[in-house]
Amino acid sequence: MTGQDDRLEAWRAMLLAHNTAVRAIESDVQRDGRIPLTWYDVLLELKAAGKHGLRMQEVANRVVLSRTRVSRLIDEMVRAGLVDKLPDPHDKRASWAVITPAGAEAHRATAPVYMRSIQKHFSAHLTDEDAAVIARALFKVAQPDSDIQLG
Repeated sequence: MTGQDDRLEAWRAMLLAHNTAVRAIESDVQRDGRIPLTWYDVLLELKAAGKHGLRMQEVANRVVLSRTRVSRLIDEMVRAGLVDKLPDPHDKRASWAVITPAGAEAHRATAPVYMRSIQKHFSAHLTDEDAAVIARALFKVAQPDSDIQLG
């Protein structure tokens, strides 16, 4: 294979691995009766943001969903009592999403299932060296203008 062929094969492998792992993890989380994986990812970002939460655009950027999809997802999570949606006092067009105590509990309850499933469907297939190489390579793609230092 040429260098270009290897790069295309790496792209294909990353997509296939992502799809396989995410589907399996989602299945495990659902089978255990927990919140959907997309909800978990939103709650993870909102929890990390602290008590002030995130603007809807920030949520969309962090969970890699469109603004429209994030807005619908947040509305579902508001109805479930996991998130509060608050108007931005400085910009009437914008809203903030903030995790509720019930959202924090749902996140906490789902985390062990999620972590076990990541281990089973992703980490178990990698050596420590594989994991380090993959992390370095994917961070280079995710944040091409930064000098990320791992471990």
